[in-house]
This record gives sequence, C-alpha cells and structure tokens, in this order.
Amino acid sequence: MKHIINQLTQLQELILTRDEHRTTGDGSHLDTLNASIDSMTNELPVNIRGLFNRLYQRDHTVMSPLHDGCCAVCGMRLPIGLVQAVRQALALQSCPSCARLLCDEEDAPRWTGEKPSRTDPRKTGISRFSAPSLMLPRMAAANKQDAIRQIAELIHSAGFVDSADKLIQGVLEREAILSTVMEDGLAFPHLRGVEGGGLTLAVATSPDGIPFDDEGTLARFIFLVTIPTAVSAFYLRLMSGLTAAFFKEANRDLALAATTPEELWKALTKATRYTIK
Repeated sequence: MKHIINQLTQLQELILTRDEHRTTGDGSHLDTLNASIDSMTNELPVNIRGLFNRLYQRDHTVMSPLHDGCCAVCGMRLPIGLVQAVRQALALQSCPSCARLLCDEEDAPRWTGEKPSRTDPRKTGISRFSAPSLMLPRMAAANKQDAIRQIAELIHSAGFVDSADKLIQGVLEREAILSTVMEDGLAFPHLRGVEGGGLTLAVATSPDGIPFDDEGTLARFIFLVTIPTAVSAFYLRLMSGLTAAFFKEANRDLALAATTPEELWKALTKATRYTIK
C-alpha cells in the first residue's frame, strides 16, 4: 500500500501544480500537466481512484500528513491506533473529521519558528509571512541549485525550519515537476507539507539573473516559500499578490537596488502594501 500512498501524494502535487500554473502561468504547460494527471489517475486501482475523485470534488487537497498525532489540515487529534496504522501503511486511512486520506511525511522538514504570543501586536501584510532576517539581496549563485541551497540555509539559520537539507531536496523535487520561473524574472520555488507553523517566505535578488529552467530563463527575484498543507489554497493568493506587485517595473528596480536585508525588506513591504493584506 505504501506505493499507492506515494502515488496519491504525487498525484495531488501535480494537481496543485496545475492550480498554480492556472493562477500565474501562461497556460503553456496545461496540456502536459493534464496528461500526466490523467495517466497517474488511471493507474490507480478502481476503488481508490473513485475515492480520490470524490474527495477531489470537495477540495483539491485530498492527502493530509500527520503532524504531532493530528491531521495537518483540520487539526483533529487522532487516536493512537489510527496514527500507528497510518505509519504502518498497510491500508488507506482517513481522517474521522475531514475525511482526507492520511499519510506520514516523516522525511519532510518541520517548521520551527516562534509561535506568536497573544500579547504580540497583530501582524498585517507581508509581515505575516516573512521578516528582514529572510531577505537575501544580490545573492551570488551560479545556478538554480545553488540559489535554492543558499535561501534554504538562510531559512534554517533564521530558525524557521529544522533541516536545510530536507528543504533543499523537497524544493528541487518540486522544481523537477515544472519550473516556477516566470516572466519578468520572477521565480516561486516552494515546498508543501512543512507542518508545525505558518507559511514562510524568503526573498532573494540577483541583478544579473540566475538560470532557472532548461531553457536558461533568468530569475532575478526568487521567492522561496514553505507551505503547511492546510494553507495550500492560500498560497495561490500569495503568489498572485507577489506577481501583481513585481510586474511593476518600479517595484522590481527598487528591490534590485537593495544591498542590505533591511533595504530589501523595505522594498518588499512597499511593493506589496496594496496586493497582500
């Protein structure tokens, strides 16, 4: 059954990748994504295919990883016996609350950022997801792999994930499905399933650009995001807001001119003040 669970997880990633491409892409890869999704769906056993399709009609997030004995999407505390059954992977298990199929993503990085205190002022805009410590202006990287490594290590050193290596591996595996580089030099490498906290955004710039796909498309603005499974849909809104902000040349120029994390943070907050609430 383990291989079926892996197949379902990969199928969900393809579906969410298609959702991303519909939101910010030019549609050029939709046929390829649709063909891959159809092929992988048809390879499933008939009963599991029917179950997946029924759940998919309700919500595109069908698979939910365990997190501290809970369903990562709805947060329900699961019985110990059910948690053990999910980890043994001898049969498909569903969350009793939201009905999503449960999986054990023990190889994924964990979010380790500080939880907000009830007495802390409420954050707004981009500060809900990022911080000056996650800015990397004018990075020196020869290729996509090196760029992702540097940003992942920054996120780890700032205390937001427990493993840079796991984050790097997961982001590169996602990039292998379909490159996230777009027009105007924007790239959105990311990893879903980083449970334990909130969505986290790190930003790097490269005035000269870094080759980010097989065609050598240059990325000058790299937005690396770690995404808890429960907010996969909200990530599309964040992508849309960042894209709208950085399609404006003035915002791109201001960010590229930044030489310190503080300057890049100021440029980011100014660019997104109307597009990300």
